[in-house]
Amino acid sequence: MLGSTYGTLTTDARRARVIACGERPGPAVHGTAGGDDRDVSGRPLHRDVPDLDRFFRPETVAVVGASDAEGRPNTGITRQLTRWAERVGARLYPVNPTRETVFGLPCSPSVPELPVQVDLAVLLVADPLPVIEQLADAKVRYAVAFASGFAETGAEGAAAQRRLTEAVERSGMRLLGPNTNLNAFEHFRDDLEGPAIALITQSGHQGRPVFALQELGVRLSHWAPTGNEADLETADFLSYFAHRPEVGAIAAYIEGLKDGRSFLLAADRAACAGVPVIAVKVGRTETGARTAASHTGKLTGADSVVDAAMRQFGVVRVDGLDELQDTAALLARARPPQADGVAVYSISGGTGAHFADLATAAGLNLPPLPEPKQAELHQWIPDYLSVANPVDSGGHPVGDERGRKIIDALLADPSIGVLVCPITGPFPPLSDKLARDLVDAAEHTDKLICVVWGSPVGTEPAYRETLLGSSRLATFRTFANCVTAIRAYLDHHRFRAAYRSPFDEAPRTPSPSFRKARALLRPGGRLSEHAAKQLLRAYGIRVPREQLVTSAAAAVRAASLVGYPVVMKASAPQLAHKSELGLVKIGLTSASQVRDAYRDLADIARYEGIDLDGVLVCQMVERGVEMVVGVAHDDLFGPTVTVGLGGVLVEVLRDTAVCVPPFGEPQARAALDGLRGRALLDGVRGAPPADLDALVEVVLRVQRMALELGEDLAELDINPLMVLERGQGAVALDALAVCH
Repeated sequence: MLGSTYGTLTTDARRARVIACGERPGPAVHGTAGGDDRDVSGRPLHRDVPDLDRFFRPETVAVVGASDAEGRPNTGITRQLTRWAERVGARLYPVNPTRETVFGLPCSPSVPELPVQVDLAVLLVADPLPVIEQLADAKVRYAVAFASGFAETGAEGAAAQRRLTEAVERSGMRLLGPNTNLNAFEHFRDDLEGPAIALITQSGHQGRPVFALQELGVRLSHWAPTGNEADLETADFLSYFAHRPEVGAIAAYIEGLKDGRSFLLAADRAACAGVPVIAVKVGRTETGARTAASHTGKLTGADSVVDAAMRQFGVVRVDGLDELQDTAALLARARPPQADGVAVYSISGGTGAHFADLATAAGLNLPPLPEPKQAELHQWIPDYLSVANPVDSGGHPVGDERGRKIIDALLADPSIGVLVCPITGPFPPLSDKLARDLVDAAEHTDKLICVVWGSPVGTEPAYRETLLGSSRLATFRTFANCVTAIRAYLDHHRFRAAYRSPFDEAPRTPSPSFRKARALLRPGGRLSEHAAKQLLRAYGIRVPREQLVTSAAAAVRAASLVGYPVVMKASAPQLAHKSELGLVKIGLTSASQVRDAYRDLADIARYEGIDLDGVLVCQMVERGVEMVVGVAHDDLFGPTVTVGLGGVLVEVLRDTAVCVPPFGEPQARAALDGLRGRALLDGVRGAPPADLDALVEVVLRVQRMALELGEDLAELDINPLMVLERGQGAVALDALAVCH
């Protein structure tokens, strides 16, 4: 097999998982991959983790442009940095050539004239570029540039940012920004316990809802406002946070990725370490290549690739900031599930049914409780109420000792891993007693208990003091966010249990197919169907028996060799979609039909002004499931592989999935499982199951082709790929290839 298969990791120890995922320790290197560890496409398979300890916890801080003059913007920033330095135990040194002191501290005219080695320089200057060389001479390790007016402003600003990036690379230090803010130097509460959330945002204001979780008792450890990412980027902080022992989850607000491979490597580190990453990524509007020649190119848009990359590497993508905060809080603090069953317990049948509908629609498993368990519950709940799941108590039992017994009985069921209690509004004193029982139960179980407090007020003691006072119980304000978070929680732990880094088995050297395939490419042009199929043959992808002919007589001879019935198709490099022009004839069963078909195809080609290189006489393959498999290029991630339902309706159905290399057999199968038409491969209406293994094999071979041929192969389209009955393989009936 050209593809890779991956086993299952069984240990929960973070370090063991890191080793199992192929982490290679090494010193932090500025902006480079570790050594020559690259895949066959030339992309890095390893990226060093920057040592950001002294950025977040510096011993010495220089504030360049410090001020204490009233009314100056820099004064407020200097004051905040002074307070922050006191909290983290850092010594702060103001730098300003026009002042002798700032807030009573001696002020130096420049960083090189400071009496100490500086860990972090904060640049409160409009143009940070002239200061960079001074910082380099002083061997400053980190700098923050707040100034705006760079890449966010257009071409001129982008050019200024490139100059800044080049200066930072020459200096050997690391820079946060430009166009960033003070979020990294906020007041993080140190009185909260438990695993923390580390926050990454490219827009500081968008992180405020997550930062505010501290007021609800959720711990935050870091905030990295990456700004324009002239140097330090989202991937750097992902990698760093994934190895911090206090970090239970990473929350991110992402507007754009600087480098796709760096992001994948960082997400891989987090996946190997078992640290969940939850992200809002703006830009869901599909902006695919409208001028693409192949179906694959038209179906693969920028956001679909980002979505696929995040899914493959376990990043939980959410849409809203409220979802980000709730999902991150749950994943940071909840213990691994003991079962995937969800039990819904409420005081109202309507409330339970409503939540159950939403949970089931989201794919959560709400197993019916067994008869003995229902009989047990009916000891405390009237017989006329349903306790099958959801469980309706009717209300009154929650006011006495029965309430806790019901909760304990549900938690004792081995099929239940999550207990959800939706409370649509307060009804004291019963709701106060229910809240206390839920909190107490959460302290005595390893299973997850979630409460939805639906009151719009949110000032009730049962909510503010009882529910939010527990770090073991997850509290939500909406049904939707609760369902989203629970699904992410269960999905993450399933992903974590099976994950193994695809970078470990990514190909590093070309296969024997590479030389033969590369000779078939035609730079700057398209390949004919015949040539494209030769490309597939080079990588071991099966194609029908066929011959390319240039006369009617030759077509008849070819048909007798191929075997009737046959398909005849015009072949020329400029022909992308032959059916639309009537250049395909199917089901030909005699020599006379073949001769007539040849003449028809030649006449149509002449009329359309198409210079044929011949006519293909092909074996007819009738029975199977029509799929499409193709290659397109993404600006961030490079080659991508698309698989989905194929045939003439491929662009109408648009039932496809994208895989971002490197990926292995599990990821290919997961992509297929996500198709709406997945059931067709299992056989419907009496049809036999299709050869799923053969389809996966084709996807993996196409990935190998995409990696080895790199950007020389701009697009590839196998449509249809006929997936035959189980055990009989898959055949590429048509193919299109576009070369760079």
